[in-house]
Amino acid sequence: MITGRKPAISKSRMAIANFKLRENQPIGCRVTLRQMRLYEFFDRLVATALPRIRDFRGVSPKSFDGRGNYSLGIADQTIFPEIEMEKIKRTQGMDVTIVTSAPTNDEAYELLKAMGMPFAERK
Repeated sequence: MITGRKPAISKSRMAIANFKLRENQPIGCRVTLRQMRLYEFFDRLVATALPRIRDFRGVSPKSFDGRGNYSLGIADQTIFPEIEMEKIKRTQGMDVTIVTSAPTNDEAYELLKAMGMPFAERK
């Protein structure tokens, strides 16, 4: 619902008894966004969803992977306005990874900053 795309279901590769997990059991889903859907999601994330996080002071500028990609963990999906609170049984988080064509972290930081990503102050 959040992305407007059909998710690809991720299944477990092996059984792990301590986690009560069986082989080929659905454990998550992922969505790849490109072009206009990517920019629309990024705009909704930056302008609408992130400011709704309690005590939000900006996202960490340290979450780059060394190759210009940025990963962001969101603890609660209800920050998105598309989610109806009445239909949620339990809170669930998500990871958002932004893959850029920038070769270095500094260039990716400048790119995302120019696109409007609210980074916290660098120390």
